[in-house]
Amino acid sequence: MQPQIILLKEGTDVSQGKAQLISNINACIAVVDVVRTTLGPRGMDKLVHDDKGTTISNDGATIMKLLDIVHPAAKILVDIAKSQDSEVGDGTTTVVLLAGEFLREAKPFIEDGVHPQLIIRAFRTAANLVVRKVKELAISIEGKSMTEKKSLLEKCAATTLSSKLVGGEKEFFAKMVVDAVTSLGADSRLNMIGIKKVQGGTMRDSFLVNGVAFKKTFSYAGFEQQPKKFDNPKILLLNLELELKSEKENAEVRLSDPTQYQSIVDAEWNIIYDKLDKCVKSGAKIVLSRLAIGDLGTQYFADRDIFCAGRVMEEDLHRVATATGASVQTTVNNVIPDVLGQCELFEERQVGNERFNIFTGCPGGETATIVLRGGADQFIEEAERSLHDAIMIVRRALKNSNVVAGGGAIDMELSRFLRQHARTIAGKSQLFINSYAKALEVIPRQLCDNAGFDATDVLNKLRQKHALASGEGALYGVDINSGGIIDTFASFVWEPSVVKINALTAATEAACIVLSVDETIKNPKSEAAQAEGMGGGRGRGMGGMRGGRGGRGMRRR
Repeated sequence: MQPQIILLKEGTDVSQGKAQLISNINACIAVVDVVRTTLGPRGMDKLVHDDKGTTISNDGATIMKLLDIVHPAAKILVDIAKSQDSEVGDGTTTVVLLAGEFLREAKPFIEDGVHPQLIIRAFRTAANLVVRKVKELAISIEGKSMTEKKSLLEKCAATTLSSKLVGGEKEFFAKMVVDAVTSLGADSRLNMIGIKKVQGGTMRDSFLVNGVAFKKTFSYAGFEQQPKKFDNPKILLLNLELELKSEKENAEVRLSDPTQYQSIVDAEWNIIYDKLDKCVKSGAKIVLSRLAIGDLGTQYFADRDIFCAGRVMEEDLHRVATATGASVQTTVNNVIPDVLGQCELFEERQVGNERFNIFTGCPGGETATIVLRGGADQFIEEAERSLHDAIMIVRRALKNSNVVAGGGAIDMELSRFLRQHARTIAGKSQLFINSYAKALEVIPRQLCDNAGFDATDVLNKLRQKHALASGEGALYGVDINSGGIIDTFASFVWEPSVVKINALTAATEAACIVLSVDETIKNPKSEAAQAEGMGGGRGRGMGGMRGGRGGRGMRRR
């Protein structure tokens, strides 16, 4: 008899072969079906309830993060949604949907016994072809005047926002987002745009500050006596406490004469007064610190008509520094005029039931703050996520100023192009490239399904339009309002070509990774061993207690 060879730990689950690959594909398709209905302007929202609270969203990446997926193959879809979100900001649902559809199209071939590597090779070829085609079809918005460019960027932002919860006010927010991003200049760092949320009011009450705004920090006595408005003030930023600090517990002072005690108490007061005096002498009218400014400091500044705020959040302090040209100081000694910042106007303004400190007319100028208003907390949270997507899209469109027609137009055109190309190929890959082309139609089909239209009818119209030899139908996509087809480019449904390219490459890559896995090995720690370990520990503890009790009993006897 041959002895049995054991390579893996006991309890290791090994699944391999065709059945395992099909199971991985099914898991991915199940995840896709969760976010499928969130695509497009008529997409539905998902309410995800977990221990942290309730989130309402239709942003693919947000939903995928909150789902907490444990299946190893389906996690790949979460990763591509995250990468799409961090790279271009929008198209997260699209990328998940495409990856799922590629796998769905590959599934019958796998079941029929086709080797996965053949499918992978064909899919990669198809992806290279469509990316090249997207670049050909993209229309550049370069070389336009700033006003024209702004209106074009607003169209891109509006397309992104139309599928979000704030879609009803997309023109209002699109303009705000474009103004915010263009005010950053060449250095478009994302953290230079602050988004502050204030409950109450309507969405229309949201406003953009060309500068920095942050909520009033915790304040001490004397704060109300300080002036709340300055023209052209000098600004001093600190990273130190302006508070009366008692000595540490382990400090010891020995006195030979009780009269000296007062001089030690006075020394503590003199230290803080010296610091405050140096701040005043610097000529600054606004003093902001990341650490606390106590009641003594607040009152001292109030008596000298200086505004101060302690415990300012680090990101807000950095944005003030960038905007006003100030630099954050860790000491008040030798404060020279060069380290002070300046802005045209500082004021404290009431927004809803919050007070905001607002700096405008900053010489650095490369920062903006959007103050969002709205009813429920979940609504404002979702509005913030929507604006983040729009901001990312506008930044991308500024850098890569090529756009393609949205609304499923580009997907239908790519599908038509691949179908034609597949006819020129001999061999099995003709079938696989054809199925890739069919998978691309999932975007317009899902847009129709989510809006409640007859997808078959609309897709047939689109196929007919795109098949015209003249090529005039290349820009036709789904008309969400009427349920027919429309020239989406002329209707300003645009998206940056980089979004589409990124989505296609990431989705193909994810589908190929899932297809290339032929064995899954799960190595959970053997449950028996785990239970034994816990039982053993408990047993030992109890044994010890029992022994102790026994011992006491014996002594008593």
